[in-house]
Amino acid sequence: MNATTQHGNGHGEAPLVGDHLALDLLNTEARSDGVLVDFWQTGDDVLHWLARQGIVPAKGAGPVDLAALLAQGVALRALARRMIDRHREGRAADVGALNKYLLAHASAPQLVQDGEGKLALVRIARGEPVAALLGPVAEALAQLLAEGDFSLVRQCEHPDCILWFYDRTKAHKRRWCSMAACGNRYKAAQFRKRGGAGQAA
Repeated sequence: MNATTQHGNGHGEAPLVGDHLALDLLNTEARSDGVLVDFWQTGDDVLHWLARQGIVPAKGAGPVDLAALLAQGVALRALARRMIDRHREGRAADVGALNKYLLAHASAPQLVQDGEGKLALVRIARGEPVAALLGPVAEALAQLLAEGDFSLVRQCEHPDCILWFYDRTKAHKRRWCSMAACGNRYKAAQFRKRGGAGQAA
């Protein structure tokens, strides 16, 4: 993984390659050129990542406490990492900590109509802004733990990459966070090995 995309504060953007919100949460920490990169340095970083996921403050919501958003977001990410690791190992997880995030996230169903008259049932976040923003992420983690097929929860096979993904390919043989990044790096390394072996002969 190469962290090159930039946004407003100059930090690279976390790659959205997880094919599941909970795994994209883990991928807000990555490795670039052997160095651990935390894409969440400020509350604005978390807010920007949430917006890229389609999670934005509700209309009329109060101001977002960015320091609290960063602290709670980082804590949720650490919790997600522990719970996913334990689940993959077949060990029991402490659901109480995750349930605190879920209980703090209040939402209500609402029927909305677009400009063409088409109806849709959506959920509108209510309550404290930080809980409202992190609630969908916590819910995605709970959904993954309760209903996900963990044989399809994988880490990129490139030795320098720590990104996660949910393998939704038809044959379930996905190996890389991104074929364009780690897959191509692996192919290039294999080509160099073959070329080096041919020159040595």
